[in-house]
Amino acid sequence: MDNNIANSSERLARLASAPVGRLLWDYSLPAVVGMLVMSLYNVIDRIFIGQGVGPEAIAGLAITFPLMNLATAVGVLVGVGSSARISIVLGAGDREQANLILGNALTLTFVNAAVYIALFAIFLEPVLRAFGASDATLPYARDFILYLLPGLLMTNLAYGLNNIMRASGYPSRAMFTMLIGALTNLLLAPLFIFVFGMGIKGAAIATDIAMGVSAVFVMAHFFRRDSLVRFTPRTYALKWPVVLSIISIGAAPALVNAAACFINVIINTTLYRYGGDNAVGAAGIFTTYASLLTTIVLGICQGMQPIVGYNYGAGSVGRLRRVYLIAVGVSTLITAIGSLVGTCFPESVAAMFTTDTLLQQNTVRALSLSMMAFSVVGFQIITTAFFQSIGKASQSIFLSLTRQVLFLIPLLLVMPDRFGLDGVWLAFPSSDIIATAVALLMVVLQFKIIERSFKKKSC
Repeated sequence: MDNNIANSSERLARLASAPVGRLLWDYSLPAVVGMLVMSLYNVIDRIFIGQGVGPEAIAGLAITFPLMNLATAVGVLVGVGSSARISIVLGAGDREQANLILGNALTLTFVNAAVYIALFAIFLEPVLRAFGASDATLPYARDFILYLLPGLLMTNLAYGLNNIMRASGYPSRAMFTMLIGALTNLLLAPLFIFVFGMGIKGAAIATDIAMGVSAVFVMAHFFRRDSLVRFTPRTYALKWPVVLSIISIGAAPALVNAAACFINVIINTTLYRYGGDNAVGAAGIFTTYASLLTTIVLGICQGMQPIVGYNYGAGSVGRLRRVYLIAVGVSTLITAIGSLVGTCFPESVAAMFTTDTLLQQNTVRALSLSMMAFSVVGFQIITTAFFQSIGKASQSIFLSLTRQVLFLIPLLLVMPDRFGLDGVWLAFPSSDIIATAVALLMVVLQFKIIERSFKKKSC
C-alpha cells in the first residue's frame, strides 16, 4: 500500500515540476473527452428524438432544459467546489483534509439530490407550464423528466466524484468512467426509442442506466487502496467549515447553471410569444450546439483547475500565468472555430437534429445571429474558472453572473421589443462581448495582486 500511495504522490507532484503545456494536455484531454461524453448524453437524446419522434418532441425537450440546469447546478456546487478545494490542500501537502472533503462531498451529494428530486416530482407540471410548455409540448417534457428523475442522483455522483478523481491525479481514469457511460447510452437510446417504441421515455431510461454505470465505476475508484484520496471512516459526517469551503468555490459554476435555468425560462417564453413552439425547438438545437463547444472549453477548465490550484497553493506564480495563457489560447481557438461553423454553415448543423423544414429554417436564423461573437466565450469561461481554481469565490461568482444574468437578461427583455424574434438571438453576442471586456479587466488586476502577494511572502 505504501508503494501505491508513493506512486500516486509522485503523479500528483508532477503538477509542480512538469512543463505546464504538457501538463495541461495530459489533464485536459481526458477532461475534454469526459465532458464531451457528458454532453453526448444530451446530444444523442436530441438527435434520436428529433429524427424518431418529431419537432414537437424537440420543443418539449427544450422546455426541460431549465430543470436539467437546476439539477446540474446542484451537482456542480459539490463536485467542482470539492475538487478545487482538494487540489489546493493537496498542493499544501494535507492528504487527511482531502479525504475529509471527499467524505463530506459524498454526503452532500445524497442530501442535495434527495431534496431537489422530491421537489421536482411534486411540482413538475406547474413548473413546466411556467417554463413555457404548451399543450402540445407538455406531454413530451413531462414524460422525459418523470423517467429521468431516478437517474439524477447517479448523474450528480458520476459528475462530482469524477472531478475529484481528476483533481487527485487520475485524469485518464476519470475519462474512462464517463466514456463507459456514454457508450452505454449510445447503445441503449436507439434500442429503447426505436426498437421498443418508447419514444422520449426510452431516451430518459437509457440515460438513467448509463449514468448509473458511470457512478458505479467512479465510486469504486475511491475504495481502491492505491487511490491517493479515498473514502475513509469518520469523514462522512458533515463539518460546516468543510461544507462552507466547498460551497464557496462551487457556488460560481453552480450559479452559472442555475442562472441558465432562469434564462431558459425567459428565452422559452419570449420565443413562444414571437415564434411559437417551432422557435422554442430552434432554441433547443442552438443550445445543444453551443453546449458542445462550451463543453470542450469546460473540459480544458477542468484540466487547468488542478494545475492552477496546486501551483497557487505552492506559490508558483510563473507556472500559474503560463497555464492560464495556454488555456485561454486553446479555448479561444475552439470557440472561434465553432462561431465560424455556426454562422457560415448553419444549415448543416440544423439538418443533424431535424428533418422538419420550418424548424430547420428557424434554427439556421438562430445560429447565424447568436454565434456572431461566440469566439470570445472561451476567454470568458477560462477566466471565470481561473478565479474559481485559486479560491477567489466572490470574483468567480461575479464573472459567472455577468454573461448569463447581469447582461443577457436585460438584453433579452429589451431587444425583442425592437427587433422581434431576431432580438432574442442578437442578445447573445451582445452579452458575450460585454462580459469578456469585464473579465479581461479583472484578470489583469488579479495577476498584479498575486505577484505582489507572493513577493511579500518570499521576503
